[in-house]
Amino acid sequence: MEVHFTPELQAKLERVARETGSQSDEVVKDVVSDFFDELAFARQTMDRRYDDLESGRVQWIPADEVFARLRAKSAARRAQRQ
Repeated sequence: MEVHFTPELQAKLERVARETGSQSDEVVKDVVSDFFDELAFARQTMDRRYDDLESGRVQWIPADEVFARLRAKSAARRAQRQ
């Protein structure tokens, strides 16, 4: 497989390779491998959360309620600092 990068991205890749003492192709392999590992983890997490919602193990919280809870927590912490 052949991949073409913009000059800017190629320069970043070469800089990272120099800084880590690696070859450019090894840096690309590591980045792609890490990306797929993180993608798989994210998909598994989302699948589990969806299953939890579907089964009723957890309850859906409306967005406005989530934001209200976050605002209340932030206000409480600001009040503690003062």
